[in-house]
Amino acid sequence: MNPKAFKLTVVFVGVLFTALFCAVVIPPFLAHSDIVAAFAAGFVNPFASGYSIDVFCCYLLLAIWIVYERSKVKHGWICLVIGVVPGVAAGFALYLLLRAYQLELQRP
Repeated sequence: MNPKAFKLTVVFVGVLFTALFCAVVIPPFLAHSDIVAAFAAGFVNPFASGYSIDVFCCYLLLAIWIVYERSKVKHGWICLVIGVVPGVAAGFALYLLLRAYQLELQRP
């Protein structure tokens, strides 16, 4: 995959996730703005719990990667904030784009 196709694909997935998140999560949250209940809903059964645990582990791995590469990729912490809301998919997509851009600037 060439760099342009990579970036376009990553942007597409990040925007798609954010749009779906807004469409699915925000309306019920505005109707019942109980953050604890919203968080607990991710653990209502073993299947939902498995997906929620996967999300937390992916976020943790992203955080480890960002801290590890902090000398090469500046402002990665922003991706961790984005990883909380709207979610890890958006934060991860942003980090991939930020990383690709900064590593291109570092090449001779």
